[in-house]
Amino acid sequence: MTVAPQIAGPSTSSGGPAPSLTPTEMNVLERAANGSTYASIARDLGYTEKSVSKMVVRLARKLGANNITHAVFLAVRAGILDPARRHGDHAGFAAHRYRGEEPCEACWEGERAYRRERRAARKAQQSTAA
Repeated sequence: MTVAPQIAGPSTSSGGPAPSLTPTEMNVLERAANGSTYASIARDLGYTEKSVSKMVVRLARKLGANNITHAVFLAVRAGILDPARRHGDHAGFAAHRYRGEEPCEACWEGERAYRRERRAARKAQQSTAA
């Protein structure tokens, strides 16, 4: 017997109200959608990692999600996050390049930050391996 998967979360297409997220929750959700870790989100926004974790639990609950990945999926499906709007980060930079465009300054800055973060992570990994 095959069981159909259940769809959780709010649906704005069915006439239900879209959940109301605070600007900080939206910022955390967008950063998580762009691949940021709780630690980097906390550092960038000036919170502790535990505070970010609690925010994620709240916003996931508002969206009817089980975890942050599920929350991002539901937010895209509900129209809260626009998957085509990748701007000012590594993915936005890559999207410009993929379309054959010269990346905008915000995307260049996002790419530089991404490269700095990756370089620091590699150095930290090398120093712990040695």
